[in-house]
Amino acid sequence: MLVHVDADSCDSNGLCEQYAPEVFELDSEDVLRVKTDSPEQRHWAAVEQAARACPKFAITVVDTE
Repeated sequence: MLVHVDADSCDSNGLCEQYAPEVFELDSEDVLRVKTDSPEQRHWAAVEQAARACPKFAITVVDTE
């Protein structure tokens, strides 16, 4: 799995961080940071939930398997 966030679309509401804090993080300036663009398999379900929850559809998840 590869994760990408479109910074131009992201409004930094933090939903993704709530679903997958191991992968997403808002920095001190409320800019979303992807901690890893290739998360461990145990985090995949949470990342997929975060992508579905994103109101701006800024998160793209690509299955690499």
